[in-house]
Amino acid sequence: MNDGFMMKKNKAWTNLEQARFLKCIGELLDRGYSMAEAVQSSRYYMPECRLEDINACYGSLKGGDTFFENLVRLNFDRQVISFVYFAEKHGGFATAFQDASKMIQNKQDTIKKLRKILSYPLFLLLFTFILFFFVQSILIPKFNSIFLTMNINKNFFLLFVQIIGKVIPSLFAFLLLLLIACYVSYYVYFRKLDIIVQMNLLARIPFIGKIVRHYFSYLLSLQLSYLLSSGFSIYECLQFFEENKEQKLYSRIGILAISQLKKGDRLDQAFMLFTFLDKELFQIIQHGQENGKLDQEFYYYGNHCLMQIEENIQKTMKVLQPTLYSVVGILIVSIYLSVLMPMFQLLDGF
Repeated sequence: MNDGFMMKKNKAWTNLEQARFLKCIGELLDRGYSMAEAVQSSRYYMPECRLEDINACYGSLKGGDTFFENLVRLNFDRQVISFVYFAEKHGGFATAFQDASKMIQNKQDTIKKLRKILSYPLFLLLFTFILFFFVQSILIPKFNSIFLTMNINKNFFLLFVQIIGKVIPSLFAFLLLLLIACYVSYYVYFRKLDIIVQMNLLARIPFIGKIVRHYFSYLLSLQLSYLLSSGFSIYECLQFFEENKEQKLYSRIGILAISQLKKGDRLDQAFMLFTFLDKELFQIIQHGQENGKLDQEFYYYGNHCLMQIEENIQKTMKVLQPTLYSVVGILIVSIYLSVLMPMFQLLDGF
């Protein structure tokens, strides 16, 4: 490590800044720049608040440190760091950096779309709950008192609002207890498990598990594709995984897969230990070994997984927004009728 890498504690780089930085460097490398030259030139395309970090990175590279080590110091996204780590092994910096930038950009675009789609329905839902609380605590008790005095039966909507009023506090209490239980389970049990076991458990959770499987299949396929296309054997690729101490998951994958290969298992059999990966990946590995184009099979399957992630998220968004609007609509109509119907009943009573 180079002691010349000294900087103040600046605010952490945002995901968009990381994506922009990597894309800029990847494009400069594509044009024949060296890594140090690309980092130096990137200063003109990044916000002023990042110049100190970039200058420190440039000085560190000139002093003999790797770009990977610099990104670790800058606390970049862990998956970005893994892209850089493997890029230093296979030498395809420009492509790897641009892929890492694309991955971050896709993640940010998805978050933006999710916020845009859900922000207004969630605001309506919050406003409805406030209105619901007002009706439940002030108006309905007065109607109940009047109905009791005049011996008038409660209408359906009034009963529905009262039932919902009793259910909502219980629901919130249940969700709070569930959240506390998850938090305690994570710190007491989950985080102490082997990283492979953790991922295998996450992959069993409905909906989330599907995204986990696609996401890690995508990352693993892409990295193996780059390494294999650069001329490394599968055993050497797994050794690089094992040596990646900054990422426990990759390291454990390398250790366990190599152990299985030494026992005589094929690569697809060795990877079956990792149930947090798509089952189709095992078939892709087998097919790639048979046709001698494993690197290409990994590359195409990685892109397929990325498309699947985007499609699954878009489908979920299309279901979430109408569902929230429906819940809000039912509550508002029920509140409106629970206030209006008693008035008609009282008028009929006179």
